[in-house]
Amino acid sequence: MTNQTIDVAIIMGSDSDLPIVEACFSVLDSFGVKYTKNVMSAHRTPHEVMELIKTSETNGCKVFIAAAGMAAHLAGAVAAHSIRPVIGIPIESGGMGGLDSLLSTVMMPPGVPVATVAVGKSGAKNSAILAVQILATSDKEFAQKLHDYKNNMREEVLKKDQALNS
Repeated sequence: MTNQTIDVAIIMGSDSDLPIVEACFSVLDSFGVKYTKNVMSAHRTPHEVMELIKTSETNGCKVFIAAAGMAAHLAGAVAAHSIRPVIGIPIESGGMGGLDSLLSTVMMPPGVPVATVAVGKSGAKNSAILAVQILATSDKEFAQKLHDYKNNMREEVLKKDQALNS
């Protein structure tokens, strides 16, 4: 990881998570969020995960997004080593339809929260929106972009309603 100013650090437990997490990238890109993306494992590269957290924070990271399947301990490992908000994306990867990942991500002990979104691509997209909402608490530009985004969603629904009733 290079030394660059970032808003969000995205960590995937495996490169097989990439097709899901790409939905997160596209949303962050649309808002102009500066982010990094890495593959690190809570179980296979724990020291490197800790170093990535430190480097990300040094580079200004305000929010972490962690995507993992199966045991899905990555978001919890990040939350254990940072005071920054952590958003977990559970990835479907076993025979349980993502329920194992969801429970592993959401069931954190008191004092070590992980904001957990839905399993899969909708969760990846929502993780990016949630990250922008967190950033918008102290950045008026992101706040305005969120207002515009929500208004555009509203307009799209109203157009669909009008088309249905025409």
